[in-house]
Amino acid sequence: MSDLSSQRYHLAYVFERFPSFTQTFCVREILELERQGLRPLLFSIRDTRKELPRHFPEELFDRVIFLPPEKELVEEVKRLKAEDKLPKSVVLTLRHWKEKPDTRDKQRVYEAAWIGQKLAEAGVRHVHSHFAGIGARTGWWLKFLYDVTYSFTGHANDLWEKQDLPLALDQLMRDAALVATVSDYSARDLRERFPHAAGRVKRVYNGLDLTPFRAAAERRNSDSVWKGERLILSVGRLIEKKGYDDLVRACGLLQKMDVGDFRCVIVGDGPMEDELNALIAQLHLGERVVLAGPKSQEEIIELLEQTAVFALPCVTEREGGKDNLPTVIMEAMAARVACASTILAGVPEMVIEGQTGRLVPERQPEAFAEILRDLLASPEATEAMGRAGYELAAQIFAKEATAKSLRRHLVSYGLTRFDVSLISADPMLAIAYLKQFSRRIARLFRHQAKDRVG
Repeated sequence: MSDLSSQRYHLAYVFERFPSFTQTFCVREILELERQGLRPLLFSIRDTRKELPRHFPEELFDRVIFLPPEKELVEEVKRLKAEDKLPKSVVLTLRHWKEKPDTRDKQRVYEAAWIGQKLAEAGVRHVHSHFAGIGARTGWWLKFLYDVTYSFTGHANDLWEKQDLPLALDQLMRDAALVATVSDYSARDLRERFPHAAGRVKRVYNGLDLTPFRAAAERRNSDSVWKGERLILSVGRLIEKKGYDDLVRACGLLQKMDVGDFRCVIVGDGPMEDELNALIAQLHLGERVVLAGPKSQEEIIELLEQTAVFALPCVTEREGGKDNLPTVIMEAMAARVACASTILAGVPEMVIEGQTGRLVPERQPEAFAEILRDLLASPEATEAMGRAGYELAAQIFAKEATAKSLRRHLVSYGLTRFDVSLISADPMLAIAYLKQFSRRIARLFRHQAKDRVG
């Protein structure tokens, strides 16, 4: 890592784990922000160098600053304190926490103390995180200790699942300069639950690299897809919120209907594998439903080329967790495949009933079987839905559009270093900067009014 003060960073990202195989959308977002002129400093609290995902860009990997292991991190912060290199706010906080037992919050304090020194060296005054988890909570402590601003992108379980965390979501929402979230549904939900933060909640869809899926769409041969055995495909972890038990039951009902030959392939692994295999055997679906295990993106794209219908009957888990905007549905749409899913969270923003696919209420396998039957029975209408889904994915989920949306929000809230070159690349940012300056002037007048009253 070169001298941070010699680089020009606009903001920082703080991840719990980066890079991570399950969060490739973060890589797409960062690379696209950089292409659009916004350069972030990157931190990963956990060291993931031994689990480097395939195809992760080496030039990006070389820039990630991995925090030391927990005990080593604590010792480094203590050394900085002994050398009088920490701000007074950090020293006083460490003194307060010194005698307390080790807790998750205590570790966040040390992480923030360490990262804050790097931010000061780089001249960075804002941090962004994905998920309302460890990264965002470290961001909260950075605000408390170093007076930097923080924002985060809320996704799904981090917003809805019951969590026993010292720093509650309410506090994260209250103090964040900006809260992005990946669907209109979750944006409305957060505004209703946290009205004090409503004006700072913005919808920013996860971005998708459409290129490989567009290629699949172009190679797709509709005649061969609908000739003989039709393929119903699903991709995801074998966990409760994916609703795979409902999909298996729906296939059991579907084989009793007059729909012709079909096969359902479920790609992925997870803790429900034995339970699902038992259900498949119980319903005598061994030749109809296949648990295919995990596959590479290339293999999934090849399957999408042959798919008649993509199915994902998402449900709300008993603990409240649920999918919000499943990436696999975006990918199917980008491959020109019609989708069947449920009316849950952000799914109806992708699967528009009767236009890009079909929807039913969650946990209704009978209704799900009926929409699968309708889709398989009407190839021309189903292909038309696939084409409409392809157009919608290109319009709202392309990484170029989603990164631009996030960049404008960051700029308009004054969360990035001012840069004239950004305006040259995107003149609309001039409006965002004007909003930023108007907010600052309004705050200045409010402070002056309070001083006069005092």
